[in-house]
Amino acid sequence: MATGAEVVLVLPYPISANRYWNAITIPGRTMMAPSKDAIAYRKQVAAIAQAARIAQPFTWRVAVELDLYPHRPQDWARRARRDPEAWDDDVRCIDLGNAEKVLSDALQGIVFTDDRWIWDLHKRRKEPDGEGRVVLRIRPMARVRAQAELIA
Repeated sequence: MATGAEVVLVLPYPISANRYWNAITIPGRTMMAPSKDAIAYRKQVAAIAQAARIAQPFTWRVAVELDLYPHRPQDWARRARRDPEAWDDDVRCIDLGNAEKVLSDALQGIVFTDDRWIWDLHKRRKEPDGEGRVVLRIRPMARVRAQAELIA
């Protein structure tokens, strides 16, 4: 990918942050390791990134837009008739902070070398319109030299 191009990835709905890590205890020490669910999710993310022609993780500043689409419940039409404006307010959904953390962990080493490269982040929960998913837009950011001018 050229550093000037935006990448759009449509990823599966993230697993719960509670299911992402397992505590592993060895004599005298407890460590956290990715769960089987986390490893499987990461493999899905890697396959989608590869299909999007991301050959190497990004090593530059990026802006990320995250649109989280919860699964649409089977009774969505009844809910929408009853409350057209806010029918989806109580649809079960991972919170945006946990979704962002799970995605950052899953994308690390695949889409970017480290989540420290995310310099601008926008997260939105969207109305459920079918299958749960995440749409990520990743755009390279130009370096701004304004601070260097202040030092001189």
